[in-house]
Amino acid sequence: MALPLVALIAYPDFSLFHFSVPQIIFGHDILPEQHLFDLKTVSPNPDGDLHCRGHGMQILADGTLALLAAADIVIVPGWPDVDEAPSPELLAALQAAYRRGAYMVGLCLGTYVLAHAGLLDGRRAATHWEAEADFSARFPNVALDNNALYIHDGRVITSAGTAASLDCCLYIVREFYGVQTANKIARRMVVPPHREGGQAQFIEQPLPQSTQNAHINRLLDFLRTHLHQPHSLDDLAGRAAMSRRTFTRHFQKATGLSVGEWLLQERLRRSCELLEATSLPVEKIAEMAGFSHAVSLRKHFRERFKVTPSAWRRQFGAS
Repeated sequence: MALPLVALIAYPDFSLFHFSVPQIIFGHDILPEQHLFDLKTVSPNPDGDLHCRGHGMQILADGTLALLAAADIVIVPGWPDVDEAPSPELLAALQAAYRRGAYMVGLCLGTYVLAHAGLLDGRRAATHWEAEADFSARFPNVALDNNALYIHDGRVITSAGTAASLDCCLYIVREFYGVQTANKIARRMVVPPHREGGQAQFIEQPLPQSTQNAHINRLLDFLRTHLHQPHSLDDLAGRAAMSRRTFTRHFQKATGLSVGEWLLQERLRRSCELLEATSLPVEKIAEMAGFSHAVSLRKHFRERFKVTPSAWRRQFGAS
């Protein structure tokens, strides 16, 4: 029986990492005793040089876009510039491959290429969290999930940034050959076959900038140093010298959040800092961050980050 044909799109100024991940997963080197896929490198521009971004490396493609006519899986491994639209020839070839029944895969910013081709309209998709606002503005018909490591919707599979392409490619192996084969490849690569949680645990959480409301700024400074204490709306309104109704309106306008939402966000941020920098028990961290008890911290933590506080500490802790 013929092996599934994987067409890996190459383009000028390609990312070496995003290109090498599917090369490893779907090539013959990782399981030389058990060939799983027939991998072909495809160049949309056969007359142009295919140089790796910043490393001076060059690759020789196996063929042109004509290879997509027989591909079972088409992979776009990243994209060098979100402001650069793919060529009409590439988009047409991707659309034709999809209509024929191929699986379409966008790794990291490769999701942009599938979106330009119209293959993500009305679908859920993933891409790097830093591109969330830009992607959503460009492609409002796509339901972007900025937490997922990868998403499979129909015959379209998209992944989050950089290392999530490993998760995505291992998932494709599981879909075609089952859990045991995917686990075998993961062990060879010394990576987990499936990672817990999603992108939310990796998104940077900088302290928000000061608002344009001086009264609210002073109150926010106070709250950040007193997160461990309970705070009622009436008490905070009195501290801001406003009525409760006026205070809630000004707070929402200044921060974009309700008081409860802001406090939860800051308490989770403080919890993350303590989990990473200390060995304090979760019960003590919950108290210091202002949660009523550890159960509440664990509940909100899992809802926001899709992992437990203990898993966060194992991932990001100093020891």
